[in-house]
Amino acid sequence: MEIKSIFVVGAGFMGAGIAQVGAQAGYEMYLFDIAPAAVEKGIGGIKKLLSKKVEKGTMTQEALDGTMALIKASTSLDDAANVDLVIEAVYENADLKKDIFSKLDAICKPDCILATNTSSIPITSIAAAVKRTDKFIGMHFFSPVPVMRLCEIIRAIKTSDETIEVVAEVAQKMGKVTVVAKDVPGFIVNRINSALRCEAYKCMEEGVASIEDIDKAMKAGANHPMGPFELADFVGLDVNYSVLSTLYAGYKDSKFAPNLTLEKLVIAGDLGRKTGKGWYDYTSGEKKPRTDVKF
Repeated sequence: MEIKSIFVVGAGFMGAGIAQVGAQAGYEMYLFDIAPAAVEKGIGGIKKLLSKKVEKGTMTQEALDGTMALIKASTSLDDAANVDLVIEAVYENADLKKDIFSKLDAICKPDCILATNTSSIPITSIAAAVKRTDKFIGMHFFSPVPVMRLCEIIRAIKTSDETIEVVAEVAQKMGKVTVVAKDVPGFIVNRINSALRCEAYKCMEEGVASIEDIDKAMKAGANHPMGPFELADFVGLDVNYSVLSTLYAGYKDSKFAPNLTLEKLVIAGDLGRKTGKGWYDYTSGEKKPRTDVKF
């Protein structure tokens, strides 16, 4: 099966990133969101990022124009009727994802592949919402999509070998390194990273070191580009909490139990960079230690 057109559900940071790399790979991309303003913002963000490449001389204006011409705005799921692949990239909520795929299953043509970009929810549980279970798969990109090289391909219990091959080929054409993982909570990277992050949280709460020094240690000692607290703020503490909750529910292992301080920050609405405060304070425009709370 040849993939020519792709419908991305969710025009947020992840969805827009997927639309960008897809268009740069030559695919006809539809960027969908129920809010027209979100679609406009997503497409505008893509153009802004690519314009910077033109300014730096790493992309021609012709290439930018060609890429943008392949991205179409959508506010109706009906626009997915004739596409070859759907990639869902909405918030980590299993019920929401199931509802979307149930609707798409009735709209899309029979041979269309349905993929979820979930970062931790078991693929088989979402696939239960559709009839084409052999054409349902996990396609987990990492943020920011245009920069991060990996795409985890996750096989649900009934995913066919052909679907695995087709989706892996699409991801590779988008410039991604692909790995195939079993359908378990967290898959590969988030399972390992979540265990590491939980240990960092324990070190903080036990007073082993400050948040700043834990991040500094992991960057200088383990060569991580971002420390665990910085990364949590970048991704979003709500997303981090959701992933840990899914892992804890799936494995029944206390090492994945959501951190209580993390939970309090989420309840308080301090979700990281996107809200101005998380483990750090970004309200000044720079990352600074928080002085308004005691960790």
